[in-house]
Amino acid sequence: MSNVTIKVINKSRNPLPSYATPGSAGMDLRANLSDDVTLAPLARAVVPTGLYIQLPQGIEAQIRPRSGLAAKSGVTVLNSPGTIDSDYRGEICAILVNLSDTPFTIHNGDRICQMVIARHETAVFEPVESLDDSERGIGGFGHSGVN
Repeated sequence: MSNVTIKVINKSRNPLPSYATPGSAGMDLRANLSDDVTLAPLARAVVPTGLYIQLPQGIEAQIRPRSGLAAKSGVTVLNSPGTIDSDYRGEICAILVNLSDTPFTIHNGDRICQMVIARHETAVFEPVESLDDSERGIGGFGHSGVN
């Protein structure tokens, strides 16, 4: 396991994200709100965190749902996982959606999503006329027959 240093500006009144346990892959992010936000059933909102980061090239941040929030309240990250690129300098926000049948209110400081830091590769496409054969071939959705 290696550490990566990430520059951060915290314009919220909330603490910086941190790992809850030594084995945690994600850090909870908190809502940075001056007023509560209530999500009606099936409604969505862009919720700010007050955090701005500078990621090294080759590193991305992924914004993912919090499993407890999704399981207990039906609130999840709509574009999961959301991607923060290394050249983005704006505020980190989460696009949340309420998939339940009851309204859900978000308060300042509520843990709304988690952020996972990950390395990524940059692809270079090589145009060709054909692809190598494989066992699967062109079989798509449901091709494996496994339920």
